[in-house]
Amino acid sequence: MQRRERTRHLIELGGLVQKAGLVDLADDDRATLYGAMLELAGRAQGDDAGDVLALWKRRGKRAFDAEAEERIE
Repeated sequence: MQRRERTRHLIELGGLVQKAGLVDLADDDRATLYGAMLELAGRAQGDDAGDVLALWKRRGKRAFDAEAEERIE
């Protein structure tokens, strides 16, 4: 059961990478995607980590809300 939940979680995370347009931007190059994610992780560990994470969270929520609105219309 835990393995299935973990697999689903990883699939959902991959979907977010696709949804954000990163796969197309990086021309489906895994090294580029991994490097970009390492850059993000580095920023999230900096001195202003709380502000960075809050900004990303707000942007993500807005994007999810906008997508939900599009589905309703």
